[in-house]
Amino acid sequence: MLVRLILKIVLVLSLVLVLAWCFPNPRTIEMKALIAKDRWAAIRLFAMDVDGILTDGTVHISSDGTESKTFSILDGMGLVRLGKAGIATAWISGRASGATTVRATELKIPHLVQGRVDKITALKELASALGLAPEQIVYMGDDDIDAAAIRWAGIGVTVPDAMPPAIAAADYITRRPAGLGAVREICEHILAAQGHTFPA
Repeated sequence: MLVRLILKIVLVLSLVLVLAWCFPNPRTIEMKALIAKDRWAAIRLFAMDVDGILTDGTVHISSDGTESKTFSILDGMGLVRLGKAGIATAWISGRASGATTVRATELKIPHLVQGRVDKITALKELASALGLAPEQIVYMGDDDIDAAAIRWAGIGVTVPDAMPPAIAAADYITRRPAGLGAVREICEHILAAQGHTFPA
């Protein structure tokens, strides 16, 4: 009888933990969305992970070994507008991908770093090369390997379904999901804070 009760308690606690991980508290997301305008205005580099940020985190691999990814047109437009406004962009991915290279080339992303799981080191190296302080950088990632970079950047960003370490490290959690306008949401904050407007 006691064993059954303990098992039930463990099961309920496990379920609560799983639900908390899969569905972050809306209040947490709301509180982590309050970033002062002057912090957005200071940004000169928007760096981000690729899989799970610019995409929904899935990779389509065919039987012949070729892969494809789905990228958001909304995100692409936001990144192009940042470039026109003089804001540098960087993609820092833990895995090398031809699809990523093609999309980055299309969008004229000036800094593409692939095959680096040490995101914080890669980000600091890029910041040093560009002469930027953490306060001038936004970093956006969704996994535990992104957490240190999220924490180090002036504004650390993640998405609602990110891994718990990324959510804990973030200053801001997007309302839009990964691969469906989350990056555009951040682009709009930066552009608006710096007085850049574009036609609808």
